[in-house]
Amino acid sequence: MTTARFGSRQRRLTMTSRCGIRCALTTRLDRLRLPAQAGMTTAEYAVGTLAACAFAAVLLTVVRSGAIRSALSALIVSALSIAS
Repeated sequence: MTTARFGSRQRRLTMTSRCGIRCALTTRLDRLRLPAQAGMTTAEYAVGTLAACAFAAVLLTVVRSGAIRSALSALIVSALSIAS
């Protein structure tokens, strides 16, 4: 009775077939994951758009406040007076 020693042809064939199955399963799993990952990109864009809208709303509220409005008006008047 012979046993498969490290480096023997039988051992190499067994390891190759295991790697082949493992590689095939990994490839199949990657193909199954592709549609799910493509949808995540769309969800990330949606969350980013929502965050940008929220930031714009906060910025609009701040700019419409009295102190900021008067500061911006003073800045514009100062810039126009320097230009002329």
